[in-house]
Amino acid sequence: MDEKVDRILTESLRLFKKNGIRSVSMDDVSKELGMSKKTIYQYFANKTELVEKVLAHMHEKERIPCIGEDTANMNAIDILLAVSKNVSIQLKDMNPINAYELQKYYPAIYREFITRKRDHVFEQVKQNFIQGIAEGIYRNDLDVDLIARLYIQKLVDVHDPEFLSSVNFGFEKVFQVMFDNHIRGIANAEGLAYYEKQTKMLNNNI
Repeated sequence: MDEKVDRILTESLRLFKKNGIRSVSMDDVSKELGMSKKTIYQYFANKTELVEKVLAHMHEKERIPCIGEDTANMNAIDILLAVSKNVSIQLKDMNPINAYELQKYYPAIYREFITRKRDHVFEQVKQNFIQGIAEGIYRNDLDVDLIARLYIQKLVDVHDPEFLSSVNFGFEKVFQVMFDNHIRGIANAEGLAYYEKQTKMLNNNI
């Protein structure tokens, strides 16, 4: 990717997360980058295209494993714990208004983004189930496809603007509770004992 395009997308994403998508104008992006609007318009026809490309750029970056650990030496539960920690960090700087604004003002872009994310996460969750069953720490009677789809639907639901406006908890807390319930539903006795041991160690180190 062109270095200038990457910079525009990265800075625009930061502004969207901080201030909300609707309130950020092309003038704001131009000023933040110290770049003329004319230059930005050479790469993006309008703000709608910029929003679309920013989401696609974010999705591609999320596809790259970046939990900071060697997953080849980790069991399925350790991988989910590491992913959970990484996602929680990402959620801390997420502005909940963005989901609402995307759905209201950019519905087609929102649907495409959710579909791409859902397909990617579905494959990752399936592979984690298969690994955990093979390692003897997940229940061996899991309907992998069905439970993966149910889990993904929960992920989609907690991003729903109506849901977010109806609860008095932060996004990070909602994700952590959902993740804990997920593990407790798929782990067998051995896996659950291991999970509780690991979470206790993590809590003691906080």
